[in-house]
Amino acid sequence: MITEYSKKDISNILYVINDAAIKYKGVIPGHCWHEPYMSEQELIIEFNNGVHMFGYRSNDKLIGVMGIQELKEVTLIRHAYTLTCYQGTGVGKLLLKYILQKNKSTCLLVGTWRNATWAIRFYEKSGFILQTKKRTVQLLKKYWKIPETQIDNSVVLKK
Repeated sequence: MITEYSKKDISNILYVINDAAIKYKGVIPGHCWHEPYMSEQELIIEFNNGVHMFGYRSNDKLIGVMGIQELKEVTLIRHAYTLTCYQGTGVGKLLLKYILQKNKSTCLLVGTWRNATWAIRFYEKSGFILQTKKRTVQLLKKYWKIPETQIDNSVVLKK
């Protein structure tokens, strides 16, 4: 079952994000990795910046999350994670399908780490197109608030 989550659910959302993000350790540059991967304060800021978080529950347990943020003429997919032990079971696909149905803009963008090849493949299988390095930098600077080191190590996909 997929429902929208709020700030009151932060601890459950963070549990999913930080468990799933372990997959990035050793894949992304060391200076971009930190533990926890996302702090409570960072997630509060995301909510305050208009990110809406949706979660997939199974057996009364939150096992996957995916957020959206509507900005200007685009919608960004933000913080898409599935608990490690449920990865590859279709939870991400169900969340993405739900997000695609909710999407009000004609342009949907998602950013991820360049070396997270599994994430890139996931979005490409759903019809997203990997943007060029030049276009990625333009999009990241226009729609995301991330440090230059993260821009250098990221890609953007568009649908």
